[in-house]
Amino acid sequence: MSPRHVRRSLAAAMSLAAVVVATGCAAEPSPEVAVRHFLLNWQSGEYEAAAGQTDGDVAEVAETLRQAHDQLDLAALRLSLGHIDKDGDTASASFGVQADLGIGDPVWRYEGSMPLTRTSSGWAVNWSSAVIHPDLGDGERLAVTYAVPDRGQILDREGEPLVGETEVTAFGVRPAEMADMTQGVNSLAELLGEDPEPLLNRVRSAPPDEFQPLVLKRTQDVPGSLRTNATKIPGVETAQLNMPLTPTSASAVVGEVAGTAEHKVSTRVSGPYQAGDTVGLSGLQSSYQQQLAGTATTRIVTLDTAGQETGVLETWSGVESGSLGTTIDSTVQGAAEESLATITTSAYLVAVDARSGEVLASAARPEGTANDGAFTKEYLPGETFTIVSAAALLGSGMGADTPVPCEQSTQVGDTTFTNPSGGMLYGAPDLIRDFAFSCTTAFAGLAGEVNDGALADTAAAFGIGQPWQLSVPTFSGEFTAPTDEESAAAAMVGAGGVTVSPLTMALAAGTVADGRWHAPRLVQDDSREQAEPGPDLASEVVEPLREMMLTSVQEGSAAAANISATVPVHAQTGLARQDIDGEETSVQWFVGYQGHVAFAVVVETPPEHTYQFAVNSGVSFLQLLADYVQPIDAGAAEDTGAETASGA
Repeated sequence: MSPRHVRRSLAAAMSLAAVVVATGCAAEPSPEVAVRHFLLNWQSGEYEAAAGQTDGDVAEVAETLRQAHDQLDLAALRLSLGHIDKDGDTASASFGVQADLGIGDPVWRYEGSMPLTRTSSGWAVNWSSAVIHPDLGDGERLAVTYAVPDRGQILDREGEPLVGETEVTAFGVRPAEMADMTQGVNSLAELLGEDPEPLLNRVRSAPPDEFQPLVLKRTQDVPGSLRTNATKIPGVETAQLNMPLTPTSASAVVGEVAGTAEHKVSTRVSGPYQAGDTVGLSGLQSSYQQQLAGTATTRIVTLDTAGQETGVLETWSGVESGSLGTTIDSTVQGAAEESLATITTSAYLVAVDARSGEVLASAARPEGTANDGAFTKEYLPGETFTIVSAAALLGSGMGADTPVPCEQSTQVGDTTFTNPSGGMLYGAPDLIRDFAFSCTTAFAGLAGEVNDGALADTAAAFGIGQPWQLSVPTFSGEFTAPTDEESAAAAMVGAGGVTVSPLTMALAAGTVADGRWHAPRLVQDDSREQAEPGPDLASEVVEPLREMMLTSVQEGSAAAANISATVPVHAQTGLARQDIDGEETSVQWFVGYQGHVAFAVVVETPPEHTYQFAVNSGVSFLQLLADYVQPIDAGAAEDTGAETASGA
């Protein structure tokens, strides 16, 4: 018995015992003494002592009380004396019952009564099964049944399921056919590597002739020998079920479902769950567990000797499970996953609707419910952060046509900055051209041209480091205010003082597309994900910034994305060197938007790799969506022939 149950029983026992002592010295025997002794002993599990207060066979009464406790698998029992009516040598006593059915189950409260008769040795309870419950007949037993609703679906924005049916083998028992219930359940638990106690709790209170599923395993993982060995245990059976367990796409967003043997509910999940329940461990399956799983309808029933139900003593209605609608667009999600299919290193692609912040796709390599890096991984943004630093420069009064040299390298403090390509721009490139070719040295050298605090304020306006969140884990980014010229230069080019996630940068690209930042949304009709959009970017900032991102595609570092399309692509590339899990890693970026679809692609590669994995995956993604993208408005679909600065 747990400490909680011990304290509860002791408190009740003390209450009843005090009255027994106080009334035990009465001159004439009172039925109250017999009633209190009976209730006190019944409550504390002293069944023989309780039976001694009745006119029935002590062994039979004691066994009936013991079985009633086990049939309900009670965690605790509290009994309270009510009114006693005495009429000569007979009496009737009422009492209250609070039967705690255990963690996750309700407390059964009801009023009972017992008749008494004065005998030569005092008062005795007239025994029958009705003393346990008024509606329990002789020869009947108690049982607890559960009707568990099917787990709800997680749906894309069109109402199509994102979780597929999986064939599951249920290992369970038929209690009436078990030679020794405890031994049989222990043997099954040992065979499956489970904790036997939660399984015994379910079996003890179950109707004996009904199959009780206890442990679920995906059928593909069940060797024939395991099923054979299990069914050799008397009373153990298996059954095949189809359950919505496996994500068909957006695996990390959807999440993992426990309840199978490889994810033991009893050891991995805290809360009021029983053997055989399914529980979300990650992603939306975890965040919306209650909505998706619902709750079981619990009934206390009476059964006859043949195991047939004869009555219902109490019902606690459960809550039906419900589906969950998301903003995921299966067309965009499919394109994202296909575009990363050939990547063998860690890679992520996030796409959002620039008009609303709604998450359209989240893809990862390697695939799996555990890889949520598209929303949570912390990266240096490299030159893609020039989207933000260019906005800060424009907001500080610098013109897009301002000449800014792009040297092969530049020294700021003790740090030497070089361009990703190792080259330089000849002639007199302006800010637009420097941006288009991801010129690290130009932007690093412009750190002193940004007004005090402007870079931090602009990063915040793009949502970086702001307190937005989804219903699944996310990293909104972090911006550390520069303390000197060297740290300011590093921040300008995303090489220090700023970290982001792929989702963060997809939202930043959407900010340019729509003219203001929108908080991300993943679940439809969930007020927790509602947030006010950011301030409108000034026209003298957003219009040149769009031109910069367009030029990058038309003739700059993102030229591979200059695909034939009615709606033009705007983008920026970047490369960051970062220590990841103790190894120096090149983090390739491709960030941009086409019409209403804003995106960020990240690919981790060894430092010696120069192939543009991120850009090429992004181009593949956009080509797969050729017929999908829509202009945000007339202004967003800019003239693809807009003038750009030229240089040697």
